[in-house]
Amino acid sequence: MTRQSSKIVTTLGIDIGKNSFHLIGLDERGAIVLRKKLTRSQLEPFFANLPPCLIGMEACVGAHHLSRRLKALGHKTKLMPARYVRPYSKGQKNDFRDAEAIAEAVQRPTMKFVATKTQDQLDLQAMHRVRNRLVRQRTSVINQIRTFLLDRGVAVRQGSRFLRAELGTILATRTDVLSPPMIHLIEDLALDWRGLDERIERISAEIEGVADKDAGCGRLMAVPGIGPLISSATVAAIGKGDAFSKGRDFAAWLGIVPKQFSTGDRTILGSISKRGNCYLRALFVQAAWVVLGKPKSWERHGLKPWIEAAAKRLHPNVLAIALANKLARIAWAVLAKERTFEVVTTDEMAAPSV
Repeated sequence: MTRQSSKIVTTLGIDIGKNSFHLIGLDERGAIVLRKKLTRSQLEPFFANLPPCLIGMEACVGAHHLSRRLKALGHKTKLMPARYVRPYSKGQKNDFRDAEAIAEAVQRPTMKFVATKTQDQLDLQAMHRVRNRLVRQRTSVINQIRTFLLDRGVAVRQGSRFLRAELGTILATRTDVLSPPMIHLIEDLALDWRGLDERIERISAEIEGVADKDAGCGRLMAVPGIGPLISSATVAAIGKGDAFSKGRDFAAWLGIVPKQFSTGDRTILGSISKRGNCYLRALFVQAAWVVLGKPKSWERHGLKPWIEAAAKRLHPNVLAIALANKLARIAWAVLAKERTFEVVTTDEMAAPSV
């Protein structure tokens, strides 16, 4: 092997910044042969003139866009969770050492990678994030109205629909405890509430429109408890599920598997790990509660024997998590295998099949 061939960059790690990018290139022996800082405008011309190589990046803001652009230039790009890159960092933290750790980590055969999202996935994910923020803002406004009323001795039954129905009457009749400035303030908050309702309804309709046109979402909506919101959020998060080898890996990524701390011959399982996508995890748990609240649909969906057997030994909350885990595995199979959810019935039991 000549010295010149040994200096060819085969693996490259990029530490992504807002306006600057730090690069560390390794040759086939793992030695550092490139150490460079580039601005955003310099990045694409540099890689256009670089021979195709393996490029590693942390899955962060801007990584999916950059990954698609570098793939178009002929490079092989892989994204990794930041927490899996951290153990490869040596010494004190700086941008070049972060890039070196990325270059080391991307070569590991056991490393877990993140699939590069398409532009459509990022658009759909953005809609879900905006909707989630609006829902949180609406909840904040509702809680603030309740707090102001309760401070003045006016208690309203729990549930937003009861507050919505009684608020007009309270503002009109409880002038004995509500001062004019407070009434005006609560009316402004109610106006904010109505505005948030309209925005949430509008963006929900947009998400439903995307879900109706997407084939993957259509297959997912056949799974019990999964509607346009969950199906579109799943497609936005994992696409066709290529990043997972089986449904259990997807459930573990969602964080709806027991937290494990085992050593020697002792296997210790605790509460759920709550790792991964917390938004999608919450949606699947809500889907499980919806299914549990409709016992008449269990047999039609092939879940009755499993739910009835699990209900005898599990607390209702634990049962909901277990069912969310099951629904997540079914959802992954529907996406990865591109098959429609079906129920196969035998003489002994009915079981869902994909």
